[in-house]
Amino acid sequence: MFASLSAGLALLPFVLGAVHDIRVGQEGKLLFEPEAIFAQPGDQVVFHFYPKNHTVTQSSFADPCGPKDGGFNSGFQPVAANQTDHLPTYTITVNNTDPIWAYCAQAARTPNTHCGKGMVFSVNCGPDGAPNSFTNFKNSALAVGEALAGAAATPAASTTAAYGDLTIPAAPVPTPVTKVITLQASTWTTTYGSYPNSPDPTPATLEGKVHRVIVGGSNGNIFEPSRITALPRDTVVFEFRQKNHTVTQSSFEDPCRPLSADAQSGFDSGFIPVADSLTEFPTWNYTVKDTAPVWAYCRQGNHCGAGMVFAINSDESSGRSFNAFKSVAQTLNGTAASQTTPTNTPENGAVSTRSGFALGFGAVAALLLSLL
Repeated sequence: MFASLSAGLALLPFVLGAVHDIRVGQEGKLLFEPEAIFAQPGDQVVFHFYPKNHTVTQSSFADPCGPKDGGFNSGFQPVAANQTDHLPTYTITVNNTDPIWAYCAQAARTPNTHCGKGMVFSVNCGPDGAPNSFTNFKNSALAVGEALAGAAATPAASTTAAYGDLTIPAAPVPTPVTKVITLQASTWTTTYGSYPNSPDPTPATLEGKVHRVIVGGSNGNIFEPSRITALPRDTVVFEFRQKNHTVTQSSFEDPCRPLSADAQSGFDSGFIPVADSLTEFPTWNYTVKDTAPVWAYCRQGNHCGAGMVFAINSDESSGRSFNAFKSVAQTLNGTAASQTTPTNTPENGAVSTRSGFALGFGAVAALLLSLL
């Protein structure tokens, strides 16, 4: 029995090591408190996450704001602004006396980086004056933040359109943001790319707002309104009036051709012909997914080159405003549209009618002429 008791006492320091409590982002500060500790093998470090959204991610002295291969990572820990108890925690166990370096990965590698603002942490760092001191580690992180801020402050270079050698403003670089959204009785976390002057990602309601856009009709070949500001979950209801139009997603660089990027295609209503006699009009809906700018056009004939374009969440204070988008469409596809882009008509040379039958070739030709 004495031998068993002795063995148990010998293991006690490892089983019951010290516990170090670290506050993460308390009172909205971009800090780990305390920022640096000394710990023994077997000690536990417990990170307590306060409101907003942070991580504790292992890095290295050489790359203070980058994840270490195989290192620990709490993942994002979103905490609602009004939450005061039951705060989430993340625990690591100290295995030896080697230095441990960590940081918050929120907005990593962007000008809003928490790490670049000094939100770093260390276990068993070198003493002040040593090359691997905590002061030197934090200064390296702050230097990362300064470099990212400087790069963001540099005016964006111009680029060229998809063809025609037209110079246009470079695309803005989105900032990755993870946000806790509380709406009515629901709370969820969203990660999105925040563009300059883009709206807040919080929906107006859980169901979203409805935006009505008239396509064509008596006012001519236009979308009305031609641009809107919309939030995630909002629905854009395109109401098609007389003639034959589409709403087709494109890009600022190539306004009058369907979007195709990263092996993904943009939305397309398809052609929706509407006879002059109709008084009830067909609709096509699009659900807004985030706050990024969305560009669209009508791909009938040269409607786009004549200015029949549409935008969601365009930055009206930048060189990529709606009017700039319309100007690119008209410049690239205006008078030279027949030479640069194909004229689009419904598939198989027939226009489907609302009564469910196809017109013959002669009738199709007559109808197309009346719709254009």
